[in-house]
Amino acid sequence: MTVRRIEVRERVMARNDELAAAVRVRLAHHAIPTFNLVSSPGAGKTLLLERTLEALDGELRVAVVTGDVQTQNDADRLAAKTDRLVQAVVTGGACHLDARQVTEALDALDLDEIDLMFVENVGNLVCPASWDLGETAKISILSVTEGEDKPAKYPKMFRESRYLVLNKIDLLPYVPFDVDRALAYAREVNPELTVFFTSALTEEGMDDWLDFLRAQITQPVS
Repeated sequence: MTVRRIEVRERVMARNDELAAAVRVRLAHHAIPTFNLVSSPGAGKTLLLERTLEALDGELRVAVVTGDVQTQNDADRLAAKTDRLVQAVVTGGACHLDARQVTEALDALDLDEIDLMFVENVGNLVCPASWDLGETAKISILSVTEGEDKPAKYPKMFRESRYLVLNKIDLLPYVPFDVDRALAYAREVNPELTVFFTSALTEEGMDDWLDFLRAQITQPVS
């Protein structure tokens, strides 16, 4: 009997790409720059977003879609920092968000009332790299409490990202992290990366980050 092989993954990915393209068109129609924040667990995505929402409150209308494996704890933290709806996506064990989930999240938002949007992806440096969500760009967040060689170990994530945030720089005096080596690894993978240096805890470097976000409203990423 002939064995018929069905390429399920390819079909699922193709469908995701179709939905992501539709999301991208939809966001472009409303002129909403959208950034997909990706990192390993504990790199500081949520605190960075909390500080960002606090700083831009009353200046820009920011929407957030958060993804987590089992809880909506991150969404609850962010909702306390904004009067806008924070869309929580609980993946039920899946290690990434997909374009269908983002599409459903957008359906609950008034896109005419949004200037800027973040998607806080599930903490994982493997799965989210392969899934287009229709975002303007991916932003990788790497904390100084991790190894400098993360970009070499997970090259696809850093290759797919347009920006890199080196976070928790307030801890540099206390951890054996070589910034130059980390950046060398990152730029071996992706020479075009734009890098920000931040501490969401002490707010060091936040001015450059916030100025970048403000600029996206008047000079969107191409």
